[in-house]
Amino acid sequence: MTSRIVAASLALGFTVFAAAPALAEGEGKDAETSIETAEVALDSQPAPAPAAPPRPFTLAKPVFDETWATIGLGVGMVPSYAGSDDYIAFPLPLIAGRVGGVGISPNGPGFVLDLNSPKPAFGPRKGARIAFGPAFRFRNDRNNRISDDVVARAGKLDAALEVGGNVAVSFPGVVKPFDQLTIGVQARWDVLGAHEGMIVEPQVSYRAPIGRAFVLQAQASAEFVDDNFARYYFTVNPAQALATGLPQFNAAGGLNRVGTTAILSYDLDRNPLNGGWSIYGVGGYSRLVGDSADTPFTSLRGDANQFITGLGVGYTF
Repeated sequence: MTSRIVAASLALGFTVFAAAPALAEGEGKDAETSIETAEVALDSQPAPAPAAPPRPFTLAKPVFDETWATIGLGVGMVPSYAGSDDYIAFPLPLIAGRVGGVGISPNGPGFVLDLNSPKPAFGPRKGARIAFGPAFRFRNDRNNRISDDVVARAGKLDAALEVGGNVAVSFPGVVKPFDQLTIGVQARWDVLGAHEGMIVEPQVSYRAPIGRAFVLQAQASAEFVDDNFARYYFTVNPAQALATGLPQFNAAGGLNRVGTTAILSYDLDRNPLNGGWSIYGVGGYSRLVGDSADTPFTSLRGDANQFITGLGVGYTF
């Protein structure tokens, strides 16, 4: 009603202003008739429809419920064998999630299961948590694609599948409310009869969101190996020395390497909670130490400094 009154007043004002000369000349009656006609026209217009009520605010359901998964595939540049200074393109798969109450985390070319995985929480967690479960790692060192012709003459090695256990303690809210620091250790054994050895790998990792779209996970680790592992990968026996021209070398177990790896992921719609597509980058550095650095495969034909870089695409559902 107020808008109609304002419109009518404006119309009347314009009509009276236009009729003023006629009134001065004795034509006031015609002007009054025009004013009445304008009022009737305005009164006959229908009232505007009422505005629609605002839509209620609702939160989209997060993808991270009892069951969720992230799968991804990328390509990276890695040494052609442990100790090589030649780099080759290599697939970088990614798998993570929670299925049936069991957590899944990447573990190099392998994965770790968490049998004590907690239900998803969308607020800051409190208190330390223990994770434990089996660990798997695939190793195909000097199995194929050996870029160094001299090392290739030493012969190919069999691929190994390492199976063992992982135990870790996680501490939430170390620096910011939604970050997490994890300290753990793995022990794995070859089950395919390749190196037939044991590996012990202590690890420290940190995960934190950065802004709305980025998530960073960084890890530092060391690797201890037994004599079986060291002899299989780093010894140069008499036959290999004759075939390659490298000096003989007898390797023993101990500290094998130290290193760090980081994974940075970016959610393409800037909302990691709703799943969907993301891109991730991988970067890492490790230093071979002990007999893994002293073997002629590394000291004469390669480099103890090892790097890895990669880029991939993942999907969370």
